[in-house]
Amino acid sequence: MATFLYRLGRGAFRRRGLVALLWVALLFAAGFGAASAAAPTSGSFSIPGTEAQKAFDLLDKRFPGMAADGATARIVIKAPEGAKITDPGPKAEVQKIVSGLKTGPGAAEISSVADPYEAQAVSQDGSTAYVSAKYNVSGMELKDATRDALKDSGEGAKAAGLNVQIGGDALMAAPETGSGEIIGIAVAAIVLVITFGSLIAAGLPLLTALIGVGIGVSSITALANVLDLGNTTATLATMIGLAVGIDYALFIVSRYRAELAEGRERDEAAGRAVGTAGSAVVFAGLTVVIALVGLAVVNIPMLTKMGFAAAGTVVIAVLVALTLVPAILAFAGKKVLPAGEKSRLFGKGKPAGAEKKANGGTRWARFVLRRPVMVLLAGVIGLGIIAIPASKLEMGLPDDGAQPVSTTQRQAYDLLSDGFGPGFNGPLMVVVDGDKALADKTADRIKGLDGVVAVTPPTLNEAGDAAVISVIPKDRPSSTQTEDLVHTIREGSGDDVLVTGATAMNIDFSQKMNDALLPYLALVVGLAFLLLMLVFRSILVPLKAALGFLLSVVAALGAVVAVFQWGWLGSVFGVEQTGPIMSMMPIFMVGVVFGLAMDYEVFLVTRMREAYVHGERPGQAVVTGFQYSARVVVAAAVIMIAVFAGFIGASEQMVKMIGFGLAVAVFFDAFVVRMAIVPAVLALLGHKAWWLPKWLDRLLPNVDVEGESLRKHLESAQSPEGPDKDRELVNA
Repeated sequence: MATFLYRLGRGAFRRRGLVALLWVALLFAAGFGAASAAAPTSGSFSIPGTEAQKAFDLLDKRFPGMAADGATARIVIKAPEGAKITDPGPKAEVQKIVSGLKTGPGAAEISSVADPYEAQAVSQDGSTAYVSAKYNVSGMELKDATRDALKDSGEGAKAAGLNVQIGGDALMAAPETGSGEIIGIAVAAIVLVITFGSLIAAGLPLLTALIGVGIGVSSITALANVLDLGNTTATLATMIGLAVGIDYALFIVSRYRAELAEGRERDEAAGRAVGTAGSAVVFAGLTVVIALVGLAVVNIPMLTKMGFAAAGTVVIAVLVALTLVPAILAFAGKKVLPAGEKSRLFGKGKPAGAEKKANGGTRWARFVLRRPVMVLLAGVIGLGIIAIPASKLEMGLPDDGAQPVSTTQRQAYDLLSDGFGPGFNGPLMVVVDGDKALADKTADRIKGLDGVVAVTPPTLNEAGDAAVISVIPKDRPSSTQTEDLVHTIREGSGDDVLVTGATAMNIDFSQKMNDALLPYLALVVGLAFLLLMLVFRSILVPLKAALGFLLSVVAALGAVVAVFQWGWLGSVFGVEQTGPIMSMMPIFMVGVVFGLAMDYEVFLVTRMREAYVHGERPGQAVVTGFQYSARVVVAAAVIMIAVFAGFIGASEQMVKMIGFGLAVAVFFDAFVVRMAIVPAVLALLGHKAWWLPKWLDRLLPNVDVEGESLRKHLESAQSPEGPDKDRELVNA
């Protein structure tokens, strides 16, 4: 592989104009496809195999239109102190809201509006009422004018002294990340400048990453409606694509500069950089693809599509690093080098290859080699302590009750809880596949259960062979008591009585994600173990990599639980409401962090393996790996931490949680596991780290990621008959 990539990189360097033109053409083609395609929707959501999904499927058959996934809104109105919402003045204001929604701007997208006085949507104490509105499209598809009309619907009532707040998913919009994300990208640019000492070299990874992400995201947008990808797919692809795109370009440019420092010609340096660091990029990319495609194990179509789309963006990032990066390096010339290096490397000043002062990576590696046991114990015990809260992990899906208290959604949620009870925000829908007698019997049984506040009379379909019963729990939707109630209703019913609704769907979704976590971990870590065994020709190195990754992920989950579930340091990170951890968080974190962690593992340890294969002792190989790779790995990690930390400033609790979790996980994995535990373990293992049974060595194909065959090939090309061989190698 190294020889093939050498040819590819050198060819791209020499044919830079053609390569750059092809990538620009792809970018414009993808952009044209995205611009001409219909706007992406929110995508359909289903959880195959769960009772809640079976109930929705039954509703589609027996109650056409009832299970439609259009947006809903609740305008909650509370009368002033000492008044009632049924008084003539407040009642007139409420009815103005109803008529305004029916006839005002955005009315074309509304399918129904319920008058609270006719729909019995007034609290028992008469202080609060709510207007329900149902839309034809999902919240993300609503026009801005429609959403603005909804926000303005209660302005007149507010002026009259009423408290009006709006809840429901009709206000759903892309979360605001504030200035944090911009600051994160700015930090990434500064880190690149410091790392390379050259504005051109710093801008190159950002440029190529943006081109790769542009092609990937534009392709996703162009195919969004055809493949029902949903509008969140592009967000995940952007996050992952930028992360790996910057990393991979960073690795290639760093190795290219190192090859120039050895005195090689520019085209030769580009070929060797792609042949060696490019091999690490290919296998690092494969681990990311495995992690993302592995989301199919969860068997939730939305997650599967998101994983495949993001994996496609990673493949593009790898191809960009192997071809476009060397092409742009050819255009950049000597500008990728710091000013002093340009003169030293090209014949002026200090000669190339002269003795240099040990850098920070070298000094740190030597420190770890002197005290491996101390460093190993400090790293493992430290992460182990941070991981303790993960044992108390509670998973769920956030609702409006998890919104900041300053938002209208949260205030509407609280008003409904105060006026109608906490469980009113999460009613259960019981679907009965039977006649009226069975429906009445089911309703009577549910009324006698603990934790039930109200049960509506069964609503039969036209054929009279199915019914729907609404159940109001006593406790809030995300509570364990409500979850227990759902299980109690299900356990006491037969196959013809199904529980669904948003609350039941959330419970089933959380359970499915929880059940899929271990199989997903086993698949991803197992396949990556085999892949890393091919790369490093070792059993213990991949095992150490997998165990270190698990330690960093569990520690990150512990930090997430401590902050977002327990509230520790919550005010520092803007956590206004604690609660269960988002169900998708553990699997999402495993997939994303695993890919990035293996990036750092492959790039760092490959350089150690390369030095070991070329004859260095195990300890010196560790030092060599850190000498050439530590600076780049640290820079890549700091960039990712800065980008992910930018999402902590988001208004949405879910986005804030993802940003915090990923930033902390990358910090633990890069700085504690890869920078401390990995060298300590390799120092203790010595030669045993690179041991592989002879029978297994014969079975495994030799992918030569460290470039040993490339080195031999190039050395033979410089022999007396070398010119012909060299010409054959270059022109191949």
